[in-house]
Amino acid sequence: QTLNQLLVEMDGFEGKEGIIMVAATNRPDVLDPALLRPGRFDRRVVVNMPDVRGREEILKVHVQNRDVPTAADVDFTVVAKGTPGFSGADLANLVNEAALLAARMDQEEVSQEFFDMAKDKILMGSERKTMVRSLEEKEQTAFHEAGHAVVALLIDGEKDPVHKASIIPRGQALGMVMQIPDTDRLSVSREFAFNNMSILLGGRIAEEIVFNTMTSGASSDLEKCTGLARRMICEWGMSEKLGPLTFGNREEEIFLGRELTVTNSISEATAQQIDMEVYSHVMLAYKKAKDLLVANRAILENVGRALIEKETLDRAELEAMTRGALNKSSSSFSSDMDAPLEPSPSF
Repeated sequence: QTLNQLLVEMDGFEGKEGIIMVAATNRPDVLDPALLRPGRFDRRVVVNMPDVRGREEILKVHVQNRDVPTAADVDFTVVAKGTPGFSGADLANLVNEAALLAARMDQEEVSQEFFDMAKDKILMGSERKTMVRSLEEKEQTAFHEAGHAVVALLIDGEKDPVHKASIIPRGQALGMVMQIPDTDRLSVSREFAFNNMSILLGGRIAEEIVFNTMTSGASSDLEKCTGLARRMICEWGMSEKLGPLTFGNREEEIFLGRELTVTNSISEATAQQIDMEVYSHVMLAYKKAKDLLVANRAILENVGRALIEKETLDRAELEAMTRGALNKSSSSFSSDMDAPLEPSPSF
């Protein structure tokens, strides 16, 4: 009824000049096609997330409009490069958080450090300073994050650079390694996806190497890694065995959005092949990460101990600790894709 009434009102504008109907939505996929026919909302303007230059200008606007005094060391280009994917509202929140942090520390100006702290808070959550952990838990977290960081720093090929590693609990995480791209990433290559899988598995592998055990701390990493492998095969056509195909058609509920129901359009045999390819991709990424960490056990130990002592390591500190490393990983994932692997159960 609401849709019909809206269409009636829009049709009633005929014969009247100077009236322009403007509407906005962040869910164009659920709009009724009747709204988008010629004569109605027939001109569409896509407003994407701002790029680096756009983010820089938006930051300057919010700083100026809020009369935020900034220190001489603030470089908005650096801040903009470190905030890929931020919307205008996110950037406004960043400026506000930086100003609040400076005010809490009785500073008259907002320095670059406060912008970095505000960015970390938005991306990773607030620090949980009151959380009590045993030394054993702290060590496990430190070496888990060290595994992620060492693989991210040493693996060959396309990847996002490491921004910092921390074992300070934030949000629901006990620690994290933050990677921030130097430029806005518009697409994902096969090499980049594989490298990301290896980085995700680095934490679990470090636990196995250092403590000869496994913990539940890697559950989120494993979920992301498996999901990434499945997207490579089912959505991006990056499987050499299955070819450039996509699998799994999704139906949509017009008022509830995408991906609520899935139509099973593949045979059981194909589903098993997909499961085997997911397993093969994950295990290949696992092998590459493990080879790196075993070859650079000393660096893994040093980064882990440094995290226990300092709790946070920035990019410069991590890069200094990994100089002269032995990179035993292959520069390409494709050469080993046909290597025999043990069969696995379906996921």
